[in-house]
Amino acid sequence: MCGESFGSTSPQPHVVRPFPQVGPNVTADGFFRPRRAGSSPRFQAVQSRRRRREDGASSGPCPRSAMSAPAAGEKMESQSQMVARLRATFRSGVTVPEEFRRTQLTGLMSMIKDNEDQITDALHRDLAKPKFEAVLSEIEIVLNELYHSISNLARWMQPEYVSKSLATKLDDCFIRREPLGVVLIIGPWNYPLQLLILPLISAIAAGNCVVIKPSEVSGATEGLVAELIPKYLSQDCYTVACGGAEETKALLENRFDRIFYTGSQAVARSVVQAASVHLTPVTLELGGKCPCLIYGRINITAAARRLVWAKYFNAGQSCVAPDYLLCTKAIRDALVPALREVLEEFYGKEPKESPDVSRIVSDRHWTRLMELLKKTAGTVVVGGEANREDKYIAPTVVVDLQEDDALMGQEIFGPILPILTVETLEEGIDFINRKEKPLALYVFSDESSVVKTVMENTSSGGFCSNDAIIHMTLPSLPFGGVGMSGWGSYHGRWGFEEFSHRRACMLRGWALERLNGLRYPPYSSEKLKWLRWTTSPHSCSIM
Repeated sequence: MCGESFGSTSPQPHVVRPFPQVGPNVTADGFFRPRRAGSSPRFQAVQSRRRRREDGASSGPCPRSAMSAPAAGEKMESQSQMVARLRATFRSGVTVPEEFRRTQLTGLMSMIKDNEDQITDALHRDLAKPKFEAVLSEIEIVLNELYHSISNLARWMQPEYVSKSLATKLDDCFIRREPLGVVLIIGPWNYPLQLLILPLISAIAAGNCVVIKPSEVSGATEGLVAELIPKYLSQDCYTVACGGAEETKALLENRFDRIFYTGSQAVARSVVQAASVHLTPVTLELGGKCPCLIYGRINITAAARRLVWAKYFNAGQSCVAPDYLLCTKAIRDALVPALREVLEEFYGKEPKESPDVSRIVSDRHWTRLMELLKKTAGTVVVGGEANREDKYIAPTVVVDLQEDDALMGQEIFGPILPILTVETLEEGIDFINRKEKPLALYVFSDESSVVKTVMENTSSGGFCSNDAIIHMTLPSLPFGGVGMSGWGSYHGRWGFEEFSHRRACMLRGWALERLNGLRYPPYSSEKLKWLRWTTSPHSCSIM
């Protein structure tokens, strides 16, 4: 969580170059011919690496790219060759027609529907993600985005006409959305399918060729994506590149027409630095500490239920999860018992035994979170239990901490919820505004004046009152950050725009040459007076 004439000249549809036979999966008329199901070389490469990790062996450097793992007798395709191949495909014009884009989006939908059980199984192996959460946050949100994009694709591709002056009255003036070229999408590990496939939908809808880089941290999902994408999408237009940090660093040395990165601010700096070499535009979907301000009259029970669901969904490993709460002491004292009751209602007396509680993705991330809990000067009033072997941390609530506490120094990205107190609404707003602009900001209050005051006096990527996370599920709303929480946005029309070039077009004929003569030498003050009038925004309204 986005419009073609001069004189008697009519706007013409885009003329696409003839479609060459660019590969075994694309027919001469540009349509995709699905490949017969079977284990691909790239899938085997990723699965082999994952098995080595599970067996306790050092994974070592992964193959240069799972997508380039060669079949018997074939040479391994380098990253530069891969990008060059996709660029040649793009220049052929095969991705431009609406029907081709629609066919690929439909193929992507089939991929999700046909393999739901495999997807939920991979997500459970990576994050112990409950099937309910996996379907809701990784499958349904992707299907909804696909339905929305397919339904609106023809309208999005139409030229957008603009207003004109008298001097351009007989011209066709419009904005034409054109694909950028070959783009790179780098996905994260916390929602390894959703946050990889949603920008892919936008890139396909806009007519681009795509290099898809899933996160190696969520290895099971990475392997599944590497297996499925070639079966359902054109291999000449879309390819999966797998690997770790070194492979990603090498991949970024290639020139792309846009890089779309979802992840941490630290890695984002490296992505931007690499992109600057080629002056490549970058979309960054990052995160930060998303605050939730609770003030005034409020339904404590409903607030507790919505907060627990949003904060501990996926074990708190969500970039839009409430990172900390701000409220008065009176609200805190009423909220903490309500949070404790709701946690028991949702997950039982022993959350560790609940099938609805996810796990932390890796030992490294588990250790980072436990270090934060050790360093905090606050008091743990709910949860705090943990198990390294199971990568489990109980849903935890911490109170009595200050602004400079260890839990407030970085995005928590885990099942730990600090509660800080403020005395007034203005103090809460000032606290939020002292921090970097977050990806999302939440306010809980029955008073519309409180909601309006917070909304009008703060800045964030997204804003939601009396709930959390839900705003990002609506494809008609843009999703993205501001400042340190991200650059650019996507979902629905906004993603189509992000992966498109808005080309300014003016089609002129030979009429009104006498009027055009006003701009030709020899110049005179009389010509300048008339020219200024014909080019003013008021000239057409006067006529």
